[in-house]
Amino acid sequence: MTDSFLKYFKILYDQIRFPIQVVNVDGNIVYVNEVFTIQWGYTFSELKEYNVFSDPELGRNGVQDLIKKALDDKKYSTAENYSDSLLVNRDVAVPLLRSSIFPVEFDDESFAVLLHEDKTEAVLTEEEIKKARDASHESERLKNTFLNVLSHELRTPLNIILGYSTIIRENLKDKFSAEEKVYLDNLYSGSSRLFKSITQMLEFAQIEAGNYRMSVDSYDLVEVVNGCINKNRQNALDKKIDIKAKFAKKKIFVDMDLQCTETAINNLMDNAIKFTLQGFIDIEVELLAERGLATCKIKDTGIGISSEYLDHLYQPFSQEEMNIGRNFEGNGLGLALSKRYIEKMGGSILVDSIKGVGTTFTITLPLSKVQHPDIHEQPGTETSGANKILMLDESGESFELIKAFLKGEYQFEIRKFRDFNIATIADDEYSFLILDVPQNFWDKSLKLVKQIKDTDPYKRPILVLSSEFMHDKIAQFYQAGADKFLVKPFTRNDLITAIGKISA
Repeated sequence: MTDSFLKYFKILYDQIRFPIQVVNVDGNIVYVNEVFTIQWGYTFSELKEYNVFSDPELGRNGVQDLIKKALDDKKYSTAENYSDSLLVNRDVAVPLLRSSIFPVEFDDESFAVLLHEDKTEAVLTEEEIKKARDASHESERLKNTFLNVLSHELRTPLNIILGYSTIIRENLKDKFSAEEKVYLDNLYSGSSRLFKSITQMLEFAQIEAGNYRMSVDSYDLVEVVNGCINKNRQNALDKKIDIKAKFAKKKIFVDMDLQCTETAINNLMDNAIKFTLQGFIDIEVELLAERGLATCKIKDTGIGISSEYLDHLYQPFSQEEMNIGRNFEGNGLGLALSKRYIEKMGGSILVDSIKGVGTTFTITLPLSKVQHPDIHEQPGTETSGANKILMLDESGESFELIKAFLKGEYQFEIRKFRDFNIATIADDEYSFLILDVPQNFWDKSLKLVKQIKDTDPYKRPILVLSSEFMHDKIAQFYQAGADKFLVKPFTRNDLITAIGKISA
């Protein structure tokens, strides 16, 4: 190469702050700038024996082809995240390069210019980000798996414990001594408290992780509130507390997630009963048609809440005074969950309280655009069969409990999922079907429900039992055609109410 070429390259590239090398058509390096020498320690004289077309690293990474494209086709190109043998064979950390490769011509002689950037830090940072993202996804997967397993392994046994203890309390109470009744009541209340704590903690974990999906539809708020009153009435009667209810209309349809709304109202009623030592609880459902809203007020004559504590009321695991934990059971999650539920549905929850006088909680929810929906009615063909239930239960544990709950009212036939034949439903002897769905049969059960609904000539109701509590998962069964979904553990009254609704 003539001195004029070398001088020209120096004028062009010596002041550039990036390493630059120039290659001729034979692959020999004819120039490197000062930054190249400073950054990677090679002088021009040390590179006289080096040839880019003989470099195995450049061949492996496809850089040789890009250099030839610049020399032969006069094409600009970019090489990403590579190193050459000069850098690989040095006893230092190997950098990763991003090189712009472009053609230059002097007096009909072609050259390829390689302008290098050290992208090692950026590449490593990107790799670390990817590793962290993958680790986060894996952690999220493991957490969800853990929550699902925990939910199933705790809820299913609790369903058995609570179910049979209820049967014993109702059917055998006259055969126990006063002391034995206390034992049984403590067994039941302790199991119920454990179930409530487990449910709240699992649901709160899902909400905080952003994994909680709601299924909002149009429901009658009056019917929902009445159901919650019936669920809590016995607890109020046990404390000699009167529950009064007032409804502005017989039906007020609002857009809500049914399970979330029931849980929020039940939490507020439970608190009202728990923190009211004497007096009453007023429940009022009002229609604010001009604002497109409905409200549910729950007023108690309980111990009240201090103004200082109101700002902390919805914080998880919080209670106003330390000694409340000893006098009133609870984990401090009920209000935190209720607020999150209501707000995720586009509603609000307000509180008005005076210490020593009482508390009023007001839930506000948006009115449904359709005030008389029939979307929840699922008419079917009337069957001529007897009161016989076909139940699919893989383990048989739930079957024994259901049979005990409904003793004398229904006949039963049990099948395992793997033994069930869809042709069975052609027989009209069954009133309805119950599916106890374990986690490992979830997808199969969804397909089965849809298949039954599509082929059953009598359109018989389907009741699903499961330890699954995630609303979006539950919604999958409703979308498949299930008429009712009961989350374990459930009471005998819950079961009878569910059967009454799907059989109506």
